[in-house]
Amino acid sequence: MEFLEGKMKFNEKLLEIIVCPECKAELKLTPDNTGLRCDQCKRVYPIDENGIPHLLLEEATVEE
Repeated sequence: MEFLEGKMKFNEKLLEIIVCPECKAELKLTPDNTGLRCDQCKRVYPIDENGIPHLLLEEATVEE
């Protein structure tokens, strides 16, 4: 894995196999690389400093 601003970079190959836990739609990396966004239900799942996405509903935020 690569480092990005002192953090490990998220492995974008995972986007081929993971989906939103709530609605099973495709996830996309946020522009600032700090989360994974579902365009269908508008949830954003955080990515921690080790590049690991937290795909728990209780850790997600919902955007407008």
